Amino acid sequence: MKYILAIDQGTTSSRAMLFNKEGKPIATAQKEVECIFPHSGWVEVDAIDIWLSVIDCISEILAKNDLKPEDIDSIGITNQRETTVVWNKKTGKPIYNGIVWQSRQTTDICEALMDKKSLIHSKTGLIINPYFSASKIRFVLDTVPHAQEMAENGELIFGTIDTWVMYKLSGGRIHATDVSNASRTLLFNINTMSWDEELCKIFNIPMMMLPKVNPSSYNYGNSTDGIPITGVAGDQQAALFGQTCFEKGDCKNTYGTGCFMLMNTGDKPTFSNSGLLTTVAWKIGDKVTYALEGSVFIGGAVVQWLRDEMKAIKKASETEAIAMSLPKTGGVYMVPAFTGLGTPYWDDEARGSIFGLTRATTPAQIIRACLESIAYQSKDVFEVMKQETGNAINDLGVDGGATANKYLMQFQSDILETNIKLPTCLETTALGVAYLAGLNTGFFKSMEEIKKIHSYQATYKPNMANDEVVRKYKNWKLAVEATRMFKPE
Repeated sequence: MKYILAIDQGTTSSRAMLFNKEGKPIATAQKEVECIFPHSGWVEVDAIDIWLSVIDCISEILAKNDLKPEDIDSIGITNQRETTVVWNKKTGKPIYNGIVWQSRQTTDICEALMDKKSLIHSKTGLIINPYFSASKIRFVLDTVPHAQEMAENGELIFGTIDTWVMYKLSGGRIHATDVSNASRTLLFNINTMSWDEELCKIFNIPMMMLPKVNPSSYNYGNSTDGIPITGVAGDQQAALFGQTCFEKGDCKNTYGTGCFMLMNTGDKPTFSNSGLLTTVAWKIGDKVTYALEGSVFIGGAVVQWLRDEMKAIKKASETEAIAMSLPKTGGVYMVPAFTGLGTPYWDDEARGSIFGLTRATTPAQIIRACLESIAYQSKDVFEVMKQETGNAINDLGVDGGATANKYLMQFQSDILETNIKLPTCLETTALGVAYLAGLNTGFFKSMEEIKKIHSYQATYKPNMANDEVVRKYKNWKLAVEATRMFKPE
């Protein structure tokens, strides 16, 4: 029996998972990855640490399951998107820390290019924002001595995390990415499906730095162990595929460090006027599928903040029982704008706030308000998505670590007034790229076969009165408005 090996490289951890022909996870290995915070709003990571964590996960999962490379059908790689690594082609070593998608250190670079926002939006479907890769590359080339000159001489190459991991896995033979990751760089034209010379000139980035762009289900080449790498997708697009959102209008929300809601929009890009991002979902063969996306910067990270900075809890899992123990939140609202606000606000200057505090406010109420903030931010995206597409969203597929929290999932269903569907395999990001890898090799015969083997473990249905939903959401919007008005020194 053979398995698909999925590598899921996320913001705070790397994971390796084995999947069988029924799409069921057989084994998992996971290693934490530490982020670095050099200044307020900056988020970086040691790319070598990422690589070592991936290798540790692969070694552990093979050893514990007594498997050899020949037992693996193929490898799929899914990754935190936009996170940027620039490395020396000769030595294979990064010249600067990886700059994480959350980081706001390139705000000035982006603000200087605002006169190009219409052009960039028409070509990429994105907005000018520190979130995306291009300004991060520009920062590295500006910050490291002689880096621009080295890049122009062909000595430096760039990659998002999928590219970096693939490069290292292949012993430096593969410098490539897939269409979904390329579409998150601000350098890729989603109309022509190619790197765009004009965009590269705007950011003054030599095109020779950029990886080759391939379909998401494609034979990229072999690892040094001889295993073919046949599936690559950015984490949110992989989750959309893993949720089997194969039809136009299908929608999912992933609850990770941030939250990401994506809707399949079919074979033509839909450009948004309300802060949604237009992105490439995947490419299989010659067929491209597009998606609309809304991004919440701080989702599950607010629970990490409660645990690590506030010391309010010891484990994330404690928050469910704490929230359920309260009859109500006591009018407390938390806006976790630690690194700004994403869709639909795109406000990099906003910072976190707590409202409704009284002398009687308890830590438990603040903890519950933190959980509810994840659901409110997702509703902000949900409402814009409905308006932009004209689609009523009756079911929302969900995945990611925070879906284990029953309080959060029920509150999310209540505040959205829609059904929340929880799949049997919660790791749909890894599952999605396993599906993509297996489709290329014939491990999975077709998308129809994948749809048949996909299953759900629970459905949450709304039971909150509409007038209460309206009142709560109105208060949330007031809290966000006040947060955005406050400008810290």
